[in-house]
Amino acid sequence: MAVNLVNVETVTKVYGTRALLDGVSLGVSEGDRIGVVGRNGDGKTTLIRLLAKLEEADTGRVTHSGGLRLGVLTQHDSLDPAATVRHEVIGDLADHEWAGSARIRDVLTGLFGGLDLPGFPQGLDTVIGPLSGGERRRIALAKLLIGEPDLIVLDEPTNHLDVEGIAWLAGHLRARRSALVCVTHDRWFLDQVCTRMWDVQRGVVHEYEGGYSDYVFARAERERIAATEEAKRQNLVRKELAWLRRGAPARTSKPRFRVEAANDLIADVPPPRDTSELMRFANARLGKTVFDLEDVTVQAGPKVLLRHLTWQLGPGDRIGLVGVNGAGKTSLLSALAEAARSQGDAQPAAGRVVVGKTVRLAYLSQEVAELDPALRVLEAVQRVRDRVDLGKGREMTAGQLCEQFGFTKEKQWTPVGDLSGGERRRLQLLRLLMDEPNVLFLDEPTNDLDIETLTQLEDLLDGWPGSLVVISHDRFFIERTTDKVMALLGDMTLRMLPRGIEEYLERRAKQAEAPAASASSVASPAGSSSPARAGQAGQSSGARSAAGGGVGSGAGSGAGAGVSSAKDSRAAKKELQKIERQLDKLSDREAALHQEIADNPTDFEKVAKLDGELRELAGTREELETRWLELAESA
Repeated sequence: MAVNLVNVETVTKVYGTRALLDGVSLGVSEGDRIGVVGRNGDGKTTLIRLLAKLEEADTGRVTHSGGLRLGVLTQHDSLDPAATVRHEVIGDLADHEWAGSARIRDVLTGLFGGLDLPGFPQGLDTVIGPLSGGERRRIALAKLLIGEPDLIVLDEPTNHLDVEGIAWLAGHLRARRSALVCVTHDRWFLDQVCTRMWDVQRGVVHEYEGGYSDYVFARAERERIAATEEAKRQNLVRKELAWLRRGAPARTSKPRFRVEAANDLIADVPPPRDTSELMRFANARLGKTVFDLEDVTVQAGPKVLLRHLTWQLGPGDRIGLVGVNGAGKTSLLSALAEAARSQGDAQPAAGRVVVGKTVRLAYLSQEVAELDPALRVLEAVQRVRDRVDLGKGREMTAGQLCEQFGFTKEKQWTPVGDLSGGERRRLQLLRLLMDEPNVLFLDEPTNDLDIETLTQLEDLLDGWPGSLVVISHDRFFIERTTDKVMALLGDMTLRMLPRGIEEYLERRAKQAEAPAASASSVASPAGSSSPARAGQAGQSSGARSAAGGGVGSGAGSGAGAGVSSAKDSRAAKKELQKIERQLDKLSDREAALHQEIADNPTDFEKVAKLDGELRELAGTREELETRWLELAESA
C-alpha cells in the first residue's frame, strides 16, 4: 500500500474578499503524478504553496509524513547571485564524484546541452548574478532534480525550456520514483507525465484519474450530465475533445472513462477546421502572393542565421516554426514583418522578399506592448475598433471578443495597469485580432495563458481565414492550430518536417549523436589495434604515399588501401552526378507543381492532390541531399 506523503484537510485560503480555496481536502501518496490545471487567478499556485508549507492556510491544516524530503520549484528562485553555477547545482562534490553520477550527467546534458554548459560564458564557473531569468530558472530546476526528494513540486517547469528541453524533462520525470505535483499550461507535458489531475475552479478542486486527455474526456462527460443539453453543447471543451478523439492514436493515453458517452457528445461536431473553406476565404482576402523569399540571407548583427533561403508563405498556410535557440526563428519573422511594414522597401542583408499588396500583418512579439495604464480593458480594445469581422459571416463586438478572451463584463472595466502579465498578454493578442489582419505572426503566444484561454484562442484560430505562422514550445498548441511544421536546425536552412515535432526531435537527437561519435573516435588510444583504427591508419598511409609521388618498400598495405580508396572515390563521384541530375529534375517538378497550385487556387481537390505530391517530393529531396552529403565526403 502506498504511503501518504501529504494530507490537506478542509483548507481555506482567502485573499481580500475572495476565497481562492474553500474547504479543500486532498492527499498525495507515493508514486502519484498529479497535474494541476485551472484558470489564471483561481488558486493553482496558492494550492501548491500551501501543499509545500510555503504559505499558511487560514483554516484547516496541511501535514507532511515524517522525514519527507521535499523539492520545490517556485516561479521566483532563491539562488545566491554571488555564487557560481557549480556551487549552487553541484555543491562541494569533486569533479570525479559528480562526473561519475549518471543522474548529474543526465540533468546537465538535458537542461544545458552538455556537461560544460555550452551556453554559459564560463561554463560551471559562471556567476549567477548577471544571468537572465530563464537561465536562472534552469539552474534552479537542475539543482532540484540532482537531489533525491520524495516529493517534487513544480510551478510552471516548462517556462523558458524549448521543445527538446520539455521532451527531456518529461522523460526524466517519468523515470524517477519521486511523487510529483506540477502546475503547468503545457498540455502535451501533462499527458506525458501525469496520472491524475486536479482542476482548481472557484475555490473547489475536482479530481480526475489519468492524464490531460483523460481529464478532457471526464470533464466533458461531467458537464454533459450536469447541464441542459443545448446550453452545454456550445462548450468549447467539446471541440477540443473532438480534436483529441480524431487525432493520432499515439497522442492520447487510453481513456479510462465512458468512451461511448464521449463519442455521443461529439458525434455531430464538425472538424475543428474546414481547411478547404478557409483556403477559399484566404485567397479572397489575400490573392496569390503573401510572402515570397528568394535567396534570402537573415542576420542578427554580424551573425548569419539563414543563408540562401527560398520559401513561399501562401494564402491560408498555417505554419508551426520550431528550432534550436538562436537559430533565427524570431529574426526571420522580424525580417518579414519589417518588409511588410515598409511595403517591400526594407530588404534583408541579401536576397529579396516580395510582399503581397493586400497583406495586413499582425505580429504578436514576445514583448508586451505598453498601453496607457489608466485605460480600461474595454477602452483599450475599442481604441482599435468597435466591431471585428471574423470571416464566414461572423462578427463580434469588442465586448463579446473580450468575454471570449476571459475578460468578464466586470473585468472589462479594470484599469490596464492592474492587469497581471498573463492578462496583458491576452489583451495584446485581442487588440491585434481587432485590427482584422489577414496574416498573423505569433511568437510564443502561449506564454502566461491558462489552459481555458488557450482553448478559446485555438477555437478562434480554427475559423480564422488567413495565413498563420506560430513560434511556440507548446507542442499541443502547434499541432492544434497549424497544418505544417518547419524547422531551423542551426545549419542556416529552413526545412519542412512531414512528421512534425516528432521528426524534429529525432533529427536533433541525431545531430547530438554525431559530435559524440566523432569525439569518441578521436579519444581512442593511439596504440589501438582495432580494425577501424587499422583501416584508418592504412588509408592515411596510402594517402601520404600518394601525396609524396611514390610508394616505398614497406607501404604495401597502404598502397592496397589507396587503390581501393581510389575506386570508391570514382564510384562516389558517379553516384554524385546521378543524384545531382535527380535533384535538378525534382526542382523542375516542384516548380511546375507550385505553378499549377497558383493557377488553380479554387480547385481544392486538385490543390490538395498537388500539395500531397509536393510533400512526397520534399521527402525524396531530403533523402537525396543526405546521400549527396555522405558521398561528397567519400569523394
